[in-house]
Amino acid sequence: MEEYKNTAAIAEEINRRRTFAIISHPDAGKTTLTEKLLLYGGAIQSAGSVKGKNSDKHAASDWMEIEQKRGISVTSSVMQFEYEGYCINILDTPGHQDFSEDTYRTLMAVDSAVMVIDAAKGIEPQTRKLFKVCAMRGIPIFTFINKLDREARDPFDLLDELEKEFGIGTYPMNWPIGCGVEFRGVYDRQRHCILTFDDFHAGRRKLEAIECDIADRAKLESLLSPEQAAALCDQVELLDGASFDFDMAAVRAGKLSPVFFGSALNNFGVEPFLEGFLKMTTPPAPHNVGDKVIDPAADDFSAFVFKIQANMNKAHRDRIAFMRICSGRFDRDREYLHVQTGKTQKLSQPQQMMAQEREGIETAYAGDIIGVFDPGIFSIGDTVCAPHMKVKYAGIPTFAPEHFAVVEQIDSMKRKQFAKGMTQIAQEGAIQIFFEPGGGMEHVIVGVVGLLQYDVLQFRMSSEYGVAYHKMDLPHSLIRRIADPAVDPSKLKLASGTRWVQDVRGRNYLIFDGRWSIDWAYDNNKGLELLEFTDETNEMQD
Repeated sequence: MEEYKNTAAIAEEINRRRTFAIISHPDAGKTTLTEKLLLYGGAIQSAGSVKGKNSDKHAASDWMEIEQKRGISVTSSVMQFEYEGYCINILDTPGHQDFSEDTYRTLMAVDSAVMVIDAAKGIEPQTRKLFKVCAMRGIPIFTFINKLDREARDPFDLLDELEKEFGIGTYPMNWPIGCGVEFRGVYDRQRHCILTFDDFHAGRRKLEAIECDIADRAKLESLLSPEQAAALCDQVELLDGASFDFDMAAVRAGKLSPVFFGSALNNFGVEPFLEGFLKMTTPPAPHNVGDKVIDPAADDFSAFVFKIQANMNKAHRDRIAFMRICSGRFDRDREYLHVQTGKTQKLSQPQQMMAQEREGIETAYAGDIIGVFDPGIFSIGDTVCAPHMKVKYAGIPTFAPEHFAVVEQIDSMKRKQFAKGMTQIAQEGAIQIFFEPGGGMEHVIVGVVGLLQYDVLQFRMSSEYGVAYHKMDLPHSLIRRIADPAVDPSKLKLASGTRWVQDVRGRNYLIFDGRWSIDWAYDNNKGLELLEFTDETNEMQD
């Protein structure tokens, strides 16, 4: 009976979890929306600025010094708070394409996604890429069309673009009344009421809904101008007759996106969005492992590592492994199996996050994101579970670097700091480090997906490790791993621009300055097999 009560209590806790990512193109308002959700949830007392002077309060999710200086998100942040009986885990992600790998990994750890779109710009390249990852996973997507307090595109055009670009249906939960200086609020299609826009309330009070049936023209015109009332009636009539029907099953299958209009900066439409979203999104979903389905409400704990972050606490210079719990309950004092090493251990200093702030925990449940102290044993994609469970979640592939540079330390007296910094930052997955055979750690070859990663690396090496270095860009843009470890790369016939490098595990790679160099290597080395740089990260300690 006690075991049943325990199982029922675990299932109840898991059922109230909501774990989602907020994604967008840069400057669409993603981090601002995150701040306002935290504000409504009572997790913060006042919202910060994403951009501003050094004296300004910065966004809670942009905790890195470089984020505060540059006004951009460069790493995903995890934030947990309670709201009306729900336990919410938000993952705020970088919008810039140069940090997309971090965003893609984060999307592996969520059950749904909120896509923020600038009402004036519509779908932008990064939005398109991120949507494809969501569609690949089949996770529900909710759309928040932002910045209605500014001049915006026609809302019908925005919906049409969403449907054509992404191949999904849309269902506007509310409808904007004007935009820019003529923005008067939104009409709630579910409750048949109007929320009037007040740019002075700044989220300090709950917006009062004014009941108003769309057929009651007299009341509409008492709230709006006659022109706006007429336009609203025509538009809602068109929506009711021509738009997709609301279908919860389609929403949860990622085939229909509920759309909300608002202004995150002015806190308008954020609370109705949060309440509607929480009702429609799902609790933690099952995970497939081969032919097995892992039920989140199962008794046994299991989780996977999707992110590693060094130096979150400058005072301790620690390294945190972020885990998404997939099933069961985590208990602080129990031993769990690290599948990749085959060893059981207690997860040290378990904690839950509010961006950089942390709080020690005793328990956590499926759907939660927890951080544990990592002495250097975890890699992205690793599985941790109950000892008898021995489940192994699919690894998270890393992206192939597209830019390469030689990085060489300046001060030979800081050799240890240089090696430590490069190694720790590389273990986070944002950069890749390679060595030229026979060379030391004084200089390395760094590969990145986006050029802004070089700026982040330089800033962090200086601020966190006190190390300066020289960087020389290389012309190479493609990398392949030599499949057979027995092949001696020094005896291969290669084009003059091709370089042989090794990773930290001693595996051999070739970096090329063009596809013709790859063809040349195949043509002149019979039987040579080269592998794409996918490097499933759960292989790292097999």
